[in-house]
Amino acid sequence: MAVPVTRRRLLAGSGTLGAGIAFTGAVEALFSGCAQAAEVGGTAGYGPLVPDPEGVLDLPRGFRYTILSREGEPLRSGQGPVPSHHDGMAAFAGRRGGEVLLVRNHENRPDAAHRVPAVDDLTYDPEGKGGCTALEVDAAGRVRAERVAIAGTAVNCAGGPTPWGTWLTCEETEDTAGTNGYTKDHGFVFEVDPRGRRTEPVPLTALGRFQHEAVAVDPRDGVVYETEDAFQRPFGLFYRFLPHRPRGGFGSLRAGGRLEAMRVPDVPDLSVVSEPGTVFERIEWVKVPDPLARRTPIRLQDFGPRGITHAQKLEGCYWGGDRVYFVSSYARSREGSSGDHFGQVWSYEPARRRLTLVVVFGPGTDVQTPGESPDNICLAPQGGLMVCEDGGGAQHVFGVTRGRRVYPMARNRQNIGTEDAPEWGEFAGVTFSPDGRTMFVNVYEPGTTFAVTGPWRRL
Repeated sequence: MAVPVTRRRLLAGSGTLGAGIAFTGAVEALFSGCAQAAEVGGTAGYGPLVPDPEGVLDLPRGFRYTILSREGEPLRSGQGPVPSHHDGMAAFAGRRGGEVLLVRNHENRPDAAHRVPAVDDLTYDPEGKGGCTALEVDAAGRVRAERVAIAGTAVNCAGGPTPWGTWLTCEETEDTAGTNGYTKDHGFVFEVDPRGRRTEPVPLTALGRFQHEAVAVDPRDGVVYETEDAFQRPFGLFYRFLPHRPRGGFGSLRAGGRLEAMRVPDVPDLSVVSEPGTVFERIEWVKVPDPLARRTPIRLQDFGPRGITHAQKLEGCYWGGDRVYFVSSYARSREGSSGDHFGQVWSYEPARRRLTLVVVFGPGTDVQTPGESPDNICLAPQGGLMVCEDGGGAQHVFGVTRGRRVYPMARNRQNIGTEDAPEWGEFAGVTFSPDGRTMFVNVYEPGTTFAVTGPWRRL
């Protein structure tokens, strides 16, 4: 967890100005083609958060939430209880008008209270308690079905949608068979069909075995970009996978390909870069010696005399326009990083082989705006970004307009601590319905999935 924050402030400008978030002109690429969110009462966004009398979720006036699913309640399929630890998620169009299919990760370790039920033909390792569940939400916002989508995996953290309409779920672990009771090796990516017809519990081994966090797929050539959230030094790497079948389609990634890791010349650790707008040209990609990490974790393997580029807490990853964005949630020199920061957002443009530091999050100074530990992140169809906060203290979903203004969109009010020492679970899996009218988001603990509706298109 990041250090507790008392107050946070946004800075639009140079990273040398001090505490806050800093933006540069490069951030405009995040919002191309999007409308700017409203400015209400002289502030960005949809106005201040209104305290929820139920003590669950604070939202701006005019917005409302529906709880779609809670951990421990019965799955509508009758397969068992809703699993714990709701994490990464994506929304897909259903068969009928307005219907949405949600695929939701469960980051369950061996001690999880509610495992993903082991279902015949969908279970990879009977001792793995993680996996995904799928929900069908109709045009009126009612859950019509809820079932296991894949089971027997472990620590399913984030992932990403594919251009061909499936979900790639990522295991954030490197545990092998015989460790923590597992009967098979873990640390893989699995493909999930939101409609449930084609899913098989088959690991996509060519994408590597490591502590996966998230993925993003280039719709033009099918290249898969992957982040690694390693917990110990040396920290994780940023990868790309060049598929043998670049046109994609369900199961295409099983055909294999080449896994490579990013090298930024003369930059062994991204945490040393602190100035937003910093650009690195001629980024290099180095073949991974052993993608299956049979004896040595990939980040410890020999990448030659020039080494490879590491970063602490590589998490969110998504594709937008002509580039991939990825997040480093924080870096701490006391934990082995070469530098310190409270969160970075990077962009990589494949056509130009160019890497840009787009956003830097700085030490907190104002509780109403984000200051630390960005995690899951997505483009909002109304304009700008939605950012899930995963730090200390209060937990928010924040919006960032194309005008570089930050506004609170939601606050989790479910206290999992005590009255004297309150704690709030992080947000995760923020995503929008295909028509842009509903924001879906999870709270990790207690596992809760929300649908948020309201005047999204107000300008």
